[in-house]
Amino acid sequence: MLSLIPLSSLEKVFADEKPAAAPMSRFTCLQGERLSFQLAFSSDCDTQLSPAITGAGAACCTAYWVEDVPVGKACYEDSDEFFLRRESGMYPDVLRPVATSLAAKASVWYSLWVEFACDCPAGDYDITVTLGEQSQTFTVTKLAAQLPAQKLLFTQWFHCDGLAQFYNIAVWSEEYWAILEKHLRCAFEHGVNFILTTLFTPPLDTQVGGERLTTQLVGVTKTGDTYDFDFALLSRWFDLCENIGFAAYELSHLFTQWGAAHAPKIVDINGTKLFGWETDATGDEYRGFLRQFAAALMPYLVQRGLKERCYVHVSDEPGEWCLEMYAKQSAFIKEIFPKLPMIDALSDFAFYEHGHIERPVPCNNHVEPFIGVVPELWTYYCCSQHHSGESNRFMAMPGWRNRIIGVQLWKFKCVGFLHWGLNFYNLQFSTQPINPFEVTDAGGNFASGDSFSMYPGENGDALASTRLKVFYDALQDLQALQLLEQKIGYDATLALVEEGIAPITFTESPRTNEWLLDLRERINAALI
Repeated sequence: MLSLIPLSSLEKVFADEKPAAAPMSRFTCLQGERLSFQLAFSSDCDTQLSPAITGAGAACCTAYWVEDVPVGKACYEDSDEFFLRRESGMYPDVLRPVATSLAAKASVWYSLWVEFACDCPAGDYDITVTLGEQSQTFTVTKLAAQLPAQKLLFTQWFHCDGLAQFYNIAVWSEEYWAILEKHLRCAFEHGVNFILTTLFTPPLDTQVGGERLTTQLVGVTKTGDTYDFDFALLSRWFDLCENIGFAAYELSHLFTQWGAAHAPKIVDINGTKLFGWETDATGDEYRGFLRQFAAALMPYLVQRGLKERCYVHVSDEPGEWCLEMYAKQSAFIKEIFPKLPMIDALSDFAFYEHGHIERPVPCNNHVEPFIGVVPELWTYYCCSQHHSGESNRFMAMPGWRNRIIGVQLWKFKCVGFLHWGLNFYNLQFSTQPINPFEVTDAGGNFASGDSFSMYPGENGDALASTRLKVFYDALQDLQALQLLEQKIGYDATLALVEEGIAPITFTESPRTNEWLLDLRERINAALI
């Protein structure tokens, strides 16, 4: 005998706990939208289960088993109360396409995740999910309104080294390119339209004096004080990304993280290191290299028609301690790349106030001073945003905390969002690669889920997480709000969003799954 509970995508089904959320089996969605829902189930005896999906909407559905992974660090000691659990254990996260039956153990709770995605005439579509001898029918009402295209630039950093290390293959080998395409496509299908491009091995989350696996796309040949640059690999990268459909490219950081004092690892075509931690980033040698590089790169980008779609980075997360150094490096990059916009994740308003950066990307718990001041507002989150109810997507966080970001990005008219961990399969500081199915907290250094939301599957396939899908729901909420704003105006849309609640900020919002689900239904109803 099976127990079945229909649920929204915002719930997390733990093996040892019957879901407490109210059953939910009716949903609405727009044309061009992907809708996810779940069927939680538990058996009174060990059994083997294979799902069958029938009904008018069955052809539009893809089913996944929700698979648990071990969570070591669920949260931090100073984390707020808005977590599902605070203990280590097994948490639901991986979405594995249903290809085989599931060996369900007695009295254990599982979840089948169903994604409904197709353009079809407006109307009601019944979707019946059958497990064993039990069935549950969901009804999706497809509305006539068309979800608009994504305008937000969204980058979740794609770490090329993790794929090579997990699959034990050479970077830029033919096998690597085939796997890379699958993972890039998965990222793009979940809203990542602004892709980190590794001109040189990114100096991100790297131990001082240490190195990450080389993932350099630009070939460099040094003859005396002269450098020649080969863009063949970079061209292949751009060809692939253009074919997938990426909107823009963020060129990897030209100075080290947390200070901009050194160069990223740069090697020549023979693998000999030219620059790195030992390099004075303000020295004549490195600046001479960058001048020559910029002189070669800019015509190349113009020739490819990409100049208007590329952004440059100086250094990631600089603070007040390195304001003077950052100012020097920023001025230099503006000098050699005058036509490329610059963005960096930083939260100290002084960097913007003193003109060192025009497009700062402050974290969402420090964004307030930038709102209404910067002409193009961006924000980001990482491991540090867990104190005040701000949005984030650790595995132990509830679904609303992941999805509310879409409403916040809309209200404050953000043009971009950044998250550092799409597929960072390393320990902190990249001291050692990890298996993300076994280690989810970078060796106990980050809350589980902070460093990745995609998994490397069998045969090079990319596996999404539930958190990646829920964040995509947030992006669709943003687009639906933009559509409603076109219809009734910003003020009326905001009034609908904030009806009966206190004004939403990046740290204050209704903290339930039910409010978000109801809001989306009210938005959809207003679009009819």
